[in-house]
Amino acid sequence: MKNNKNFKNNNIIESFNHAIDGLIYAFKNENNFKRHVFMAIVVALLSLFFNLTRLEMALLCITITLVILAELLNTTIEKIVDLIYEYYEPRAKIAKDVGAGAVLVTALNSLFVGYFIFYDRIIRITEIGVFKIKKSPVHLTFIALVIVILITLILKSTFYKGKGTHLQGGTVSGHSALAFCLATIIVFLANNTLVSILSYLLAFLVAESRVEGKIHSLSEVIFGGITGFLIATIIFKLLAGL
Repeated sequence: MKNNKNFKNNNIIESFNHAIDGLIYAFKNENNFKRHVFMAIVVALLSLFFNLTRLEMALLCITITLVILAELLNTTIEKIVDLIYEYYEPRAKIAKDVGAGAVLVTALNSLFVGYFIFYDRIIRITEIGVFKIKKSPVHLTFIALVIVILITLILKSTFYKGKGTHLQGGTVSGHSALAFCLATIIVFLANNTLVSILSYLLAFLVAESRVEGKIHSLSEVIFGGITGFLIATIIFKLLAGL
């Protein structure tokens, strides 16, 4: 067995990598966590259709984070209890029930927050019969980055081949996805040829560094770049044009 010193993470990259491994595990093995991630994507996309204030967006982000955090903590409690008790134990059941209760409380809170933020707007939209997409560049950029991160998480967990780690490796390059997403957003916002070329050049350098460092294969980097490019294009070009 490893001593305690080996369990301590002094390297920030290693710490992030363990955190990503935890998220990937939860997504692959916990159906409730998977549903929460998909719901987060849906809510992020829906926010584009409503003129939400910064405070309302902050409340949505906090609410989504609390639900996901509660699910992660509940999973942690369940695994620890299963590790300690290999047989039925009333106290173990209580620990699991309390953890599940925490998830339920945050889920109910999310319903209340969603009701207060969206109800009047949904009624108004129903009466008018049209959707109005939030076209603020800041809002669109934030949503695009959130969607890229969540989609990358899903792709990594779904197609992970067991090679490398989730943060430093995996089937799709998250760095390339974010780099090309940001580059594409800059192209749409700047509307300048030189700025566009420089943006994509930086994105290519990020992608090249992942291949050069033997962290990702060329196909994984290309997959990530296409993912980031498509998401940014859909949100900035197609949705904002409606």
